[in-house]
Amino acid sequence: MSRIAATFDQLKAQGRKALIPFVTAGDPHPGATVDLMLAMAEAGADVIELGVPFSDPMADGPVIQRAGERALLKGISLRDVLAFVRDFRARNDATPVVLMGYANPVERYGLDAFVADASAAGVDGVLIVDYPPEECEEFAAKLRAGDMDAIFLLAPTSTEARMAQVGKLASGYVYYVSLKGVTGAGHLNTAAVAEAVPRIRQHVSTPVGVGFGIRDGATARAVADVSDAVVIGSKLVELLERQPADNVALTGAAFIREIRAALDKKD
Repeated sequence: MSRIAATFDQLKAQGRKALIPFVTAGDPHPGATVDLMLAMAEAGADVIELGVPFSDPMADGPVIQRAGERALLKGISLRDVLAFVRDFRARNDATPVVLMGYANPVERYGLDAFVADASAAGVDGVLIVDYPPEECEEFAAKLRAGDMDAIFLLAPTSTEARMAQVGKLASGYVYYVSLKGVTGAGHLNTAAVAEAVPRIRQHVSTPVGVGFGIRDGATARAVADVSDAVVIGSKLVELLERQPADNVALTGAAFIREIRAALDKKD
């Protein structure tokens, strides 16, 4: 059983929902990334999504675009991202790490080399935004062979056929993009999420995480009430972007504790 599956099973047994923060590797300070990951895990993050910087992040809004640009200006490459995961894994062997990014850096690295090196580094799942499931069977199989989960996106516009395709290939969890548009855009409609998740579950056996538009404890709790996990990125990246290096981990941990408390609050 993968770390991701084991984490969701444990949370389900406890009657709790997963908190999945997203941060961009190397931003705002490369030397702070691993400490930030460790601090978030200690503060209550159940899975960590680590963004791989890319020059043309088509699905990301201004906040995460800026984070990727800053990381690229500091020279952060996919090899550096894997090094961050290795360093994190040396000090935390329990919290799953998912790499989230785009096809170009992975294909430049080489698919087989990437899968081998990511597995060796301790990566637990991979989400490639621009790999559609109908073109992803071989890649998903390679990930499974490396003991990693293939994570896929679904959106409000996803058809029943697309959900079924994702259901055949996905493992770990499925990431439901709750808004049309890019990350950080729009206003979250929790009623629409509540209608969408049951439709997804008709096709997908893995847990369903929901992201885009979650910015505070109240919206996180509302989403958690109708899903298995809450993914939160733009607000966290925005909080971190102006922090000095020695305050990044503290700021990230404080935000995660706030969201975790909202998720775990008893009615």
